[in-house]
Amino acid sequence: MAQVMRFDPARLPRVVVITGHYGVGKTNLTLNLARDAKAAGRDVAVVDSDVVNPYFRSSDYAQLLKDEGVSLVAPVFAGSTLDSPSISGQVGTTLAWAARARDAEAEPLVLVDAGGDDVGVTALGRFATQLRTCDARVVHVINHSRNLTTTPAEVSEVLGEIEAKLGIATTALINNTHLREETDADTICGGIAFAQAVQAQTGLDLWCTCVPRDLAEDALITQALVAAATPAYLVDRLVSFVWE
Repeated sequence: MAQVMRFDPARLPRVVVITGHYGVGKTNLTLNLARDAKAAGRDVAVVDSDVVNPYFRSSDYAQLLKDEGVSLVAPVFAGSTLDSPSISGQVGTTLAWAARARDAEAEPLVLVDAGGDDVGVTALGRFATQLRTCDARVVHVINHSRNLTTTPAEVSEVLGEIEAKLGIATTALINNTHLREETDADTICGGIAFAQAVQAQTGLDLWCTCVPRDLAEDALITQALVAAATPAYLVDRLVSFVWE
């Protein structure tokens, strides 16, 4: 039987901007990628550029990232009662670090956790020139279970709006279809089929499909991944609701 291909965060490009609709799971994906790339020997920094939505952003998991040895660049006043929409000037410094550290023993990786939709990437747009200089790759995260991104046409519309505000074309897709704790094999398999449809409409590469680690051995998911020739990225649920 054919084996499922595995997505390896250690091989990510030097700078990756993670975009998508509100609530598709960008932050949980970013945290997983940062942790796994660091464990594989990369020197990792996470840039939280979400200055719009005060919930579910990387800054809320500063201790988790610190424990993993990952640097964090957070919005000014993040985590305080003065949660003002101001993106840190450290973003430019971090991008410059990634651009010049080409011969570093541990190749740097900068993961930019962008805000949702076009509104969420507006502040990041001021760094568009620097992002292009760094040869940043923009990855659009899709979640078939998320409202307003349930058809390829809806995904394409959101993607186009984000590109217009960010000023950089999208490089690839990551399928992160899930229903949080209710995610099952049918959820993942439906997301795989949906991702193929989005890929066909947009013409973008599909880097991987996220699969909860506890479903890694599910036969239906394995069959769907092999049939679609899509790499799987095993993820843990690291983001939680404030009431959990």
